[in-house]
Amino acid sequence: MSNSGTRGGSAAPAERTFMICRAAMRFCALRGWAPVQEMPLPNGRRADILALLPDGGFAVVEVKSCARDFLSDGKWPDYREFCDRLYFAVDLDFPQELLPGEAGLLVAQGREAALLREAPAHPLAPARRRALLQRYARVAAGRLAALSDPDSHAELRAALRVE
Repeated sequence: MSNSGTRGGSAAPAERTFMICRAAMRFCALRGWAPVQEMPLPNGRRADILALLPDGGFAVVEVKSCARDFLSDGKWPDYREFCDRLYFAVDLDFPQELLPGEAGLLVAQGREAALLREAPAHPLAPARRRALLQRYARVAAGRLAALSDPDSHAELRAALRVE
């Protein structure tokens, strides 16, 4: 990893989260994964990053900006049922000993992230994978459409809320 960028300790929590997420998204893209941020899951949770892997599997990357963020948020086990691999992404200042060994570990510095621990595989059932792939495609396509025509997207969202 390069030494460019701000160390996590000097950034505000929201800025740290943004920086870690950006580095994790770049990590995914450089490996041929197709990441989607803030992905709503069928159980009502929202994954920080859900990435479609080249083999058709899914990885969830849970971003944690500080120890308090991790210790106050016990939702991460709920993501396991919607991915083949689960990772945590943190910055250099995060106390890594807090993170469970049954998840992978990415450490961000600046715009880059390094894989320190591979996530163990826990394959999804085929029916769940298919349903998740359809949800992933709808969300990703909807976001892409919104980028090309934001006014129409806003009108459609407003119309759907009324009905």
